[in-house]
Amino acid sequence: MTAEQTGELAALGTALLWTLSTLAWTSAGRHVGATAVCFVRLLLTLVLLTLYGGLVRGQWWPVGVSAERWSVLAASGFTGFFLADILIFKAFLLIGPRLTVLLQAFTPPLAAQFSWLLLGDRLSGWQWVAMGVTLAGVVWVVLEGHNGTGDAHDPRRIALGILLAVLGAAVAAIALVLSKKGIGDLDPTVATFIRVLGGLAGIVPLVTVTRRWPSVVDTARHPRAVPLIVFGTLAGPLLGVILYMIAVRNCPAGVVSTIIATMPVLILPCVMVLYREKVSLRAAGGAVLSVAGVALLML
Repeated sequence: MTAEQTGELAALGTALLWTLSTLAWTSAGRHVGATAVCFVRLLLTLVLLTLYGGLVRGQWWPVGVSAERWSVLAASGFTGFFLADILIFKAFLLIGPRLTVLLQAFTPPLAAQFSWLLLGDRLSGWQWVAMGVTLAGVVWVVLEGHNGTGDAHDPRRIALGILLAVLGAAVAAIALVLSKKGIGDLDPTVATFIRVLGGLAGIVPLVTVTRRWPSVVDTARHPRAVPLIVFGTLAGPLLGVILYMIAVRNCPAGVVSTIIATMPVLILPCVMVLYREKVSLRAAGGAVLSVAGVALLML
């Protein structure tokens, strides 16, 4: 197996884990709010990574990492774990997960362009075709049905949700490119640790300025939200992000973000089981098209 194929498999694993964490955090956010969920899950991730570093690697704190790499990875965490996630979480609550994830289809082409401009990564014509096929399938899947919110007829709510989702997609593309630039040959858990610190550097001032600390404390004691946040943290910023860092190390940014963009397809069986949604033949056809696109990317 080549390094690029390893990265592609890691990206597919990331998409699966992030799908599970997305559903968990959407449910938790409806109980306690997006900002509190963002903070608690980052803090929990930092604790778990610290324990892993001390017990497995013998280092409680990253050592031997250059100041330049620290700054790039911290910037990646600030833009990805803080800015992008806040925007996307707010969009989830306004327009629902399916429409929000649909608008994340802007991320792959933006990531490919940013990566080309900043890192010199170029995609082949075949990869661009495969990206197009994959994203066409994603769009086909998510456009099926309504947006899943109770405010489907509130145009201001929908407009704000769409704006936040598109901005989140652009910021996520920047974070992906910064991650690729910063990781190099660094251990993915160390890179993730630094990125989490970057995210906390953004979320802590926000919680302080908006006086959300009581909400954070309440979140940590909420009987329904806590299990969802713990599960989402293990699946998302811990295991999922470690796989994500492996993927961006070995693959072009555009390929990684395209594979991760299959999340709406992966959400289909989950919403069928959890929310009793029916999936039409059109949605199933879009899923097949998206899977075919990913297969083309991995050939």
